[in-house]
Amino acid sequence: MTNRFDKSRLPSRHVSVGPERAPHRSYYYAMGLTEEEIGRPFVALASAGNDSAPCNTLLDVQADAARGGVIQNGGMPRRFNTITVTDGIAMGHQGMKSSLVSREVIADSVELSVRGHCYDALVGFAGCDKSLPGMMMAMLRLNIPSIFVYGGSILPGRYEDKDITVVDVFEMVGRFAAGTCPISELHEMEKVACPGHGACGGQFTANTMACVGEAIGLSLPNSNMVPAPYSTREQIAVAAGYQVMELLERNIRPRDICTRAAFVNAARVVAATGGSTNAALHLPAMASEAGIEFDLFDVAEAFKSTPYIADLKPGGQYVAKDMYEAGGVYMLMKTMLGGGFLDGNCLTVTGKTLGENIDQVTWNPDQKVIYDVKTPISSTGGVVGLRGSLAPDGAIVKVAGMHRLQFTGPARVFDCEEDCFAAVEARSINEGEVIVIRYEGPKGGPGMREMLSTTAALYGLGLGEKVALITDGRFSGATRGFCIGHVGPEAADGGPIALIEDGDTIRIDAEAGTIDLDVPEDVLAVRRAAWTHRTNDYQSGALWRYSQTVGPAYKGAVTHPGAAAETHVYADI
Repeated sequence: MTNRFDKSRLPSRHVSVGPERAPHRSYYYAMGLTEEEIGRPFVALASAGNDSAPCNTLLDVQADAARGGVIQNGGMPRRFNTITVTDGIAMGHQGMKSSLVSREVIADSVELSVRGHCYDALVGFAGCDKSLPGMMMAMLRLNIPSIFVYGGSILPGRYEDKDITVVDVFEMVGRFAAGTCPISELHEMEKVACPGHGACGGQFTANTMACVGEAIGLSLPNSNMVPAPYSTREQIAVAAGYQVMELLERNIRPRDICTRAAFVNAARVVAATGGSTNAALHLPAMASEAGIEFDLFDVAEAFKSTPYIADLKPGGQYVAKDMYEAGGVYMLMKTMLGGGFLDGNCLTVTGKTLGENIDQVTWNPDQKVIYDVKTPISSTGGVVGLRGSLAPDGAIVKVAGMHRLQFTGPARVFDCEEDCFAAVEARSINEGEVIVIRYEGPKGGPGMREMLSTTAALYGLGLGEKVALITDGRFSGATRGFCIGHVGPEAADGGPIALIEDGDTIRIDAEAGTIDLDVPEDVLAVRRAAWTHRTNDYQSGALWRYSQTVGPAYKGAVTHPGAAAETHVYADI
């Protein structure tokens, strides 16, 4: 079986072939490998598994299951772990500054482990928001044959005979603050909202990027919507381990799969599912790793013409388990391809094109989650890009499930999330205001925090669509309401958001794709001349280092030049 692979052409030759590598081989003998096993290709099984949150608790089990598929098809599996920062636990306090930074650390750590040990192929397992794009970024950066496996979503909780998610708990915090529910109800809900293993169940960031994994071709067909507790997940892991050896034999690499057309496909699937606005950060970051120009405006362009067809929380009714039972991502893509909204010629990890994979799917007209593109929930996507005098470098808003697409009101300015949340708790936010939270961008935060605690509390107070909220930070995929993130240039760079004062009129039109600050230019010029750079409390360590290198949000908030600056790719060492 190993005769299929010529190790003299693979990276692992540097640690396993020739007399000069005898010391290296001695380490493998120490771990119980035989001479024949050392002669096989080395396959990295990168797991983001840990005990930090239920999103990650089954990942190591799945990664270990993949060993069987790798061995069966002629490879030698080598498992290692990377970190995660779980947004639900990091939310609403200083810990959230670590979340987006962790995406880069995950990509970097996978890269370094693969480079250091000269692995030939990669199967990556991730379960929580930033670990998904982080893992896929590493695959594109290394460009060795790779398959991405999502750990699966949690099953819905049940409260008062309704399916619930953790977002309902965040929103009940707002109701408690408003005095409309007793503490006993809050305690009761928190105990049942998350009934076991898996990532947050709605079409939040984890499930959005899981859909991206399939749409962009890096995941096996209909693998990512299977809930975490289902035994099928072990079979998916074994299949991924087996299939990555097929990719290695055929030398099919991530950059062969993730073309510009594949990124457009992925953006369209995000829009069609009413997915997380965080995809507008992660898709450009992934594209940068492949040397493809694909920024926020390219993502927004794909959103413009894509119908919203998946009735998923937070804007809709259903969760990932329901999506799986309805037929999964490929059922969604079946109607999208039929309607001309996808490029079916893109290659996938099956070795076949997206269109060939979709041909194996039969449309199910009886399921209720995924609408036919001919009769969509709405004719335009669930996510919209914005641009205007307040955001020359763009901004983004999720409109799935919203009833109001225009908003004009006076600004209410806060220079950090904590100050805004305190005002929400004190019930001092007024209907009709445009709340501004600034100095929370990639550089200024640092780390571009999500604002779910604040937005959920606003919903709990009954102000969900009665106020608008804009920030140079981010929103959770679970956020709903008139919430606009990624405003750029960010306040730390002196963007227009830094010049807003209380009472300024802000005009937002999510239908036209505009966001403007209604202040005369001569007034802004005076404010700009008086503006000074601000310092933060993170003047050493990982967050300081991140703030020194991170780029703008509209380009993905990346920290290095990407494949465009490469002189060689790891896969060809």
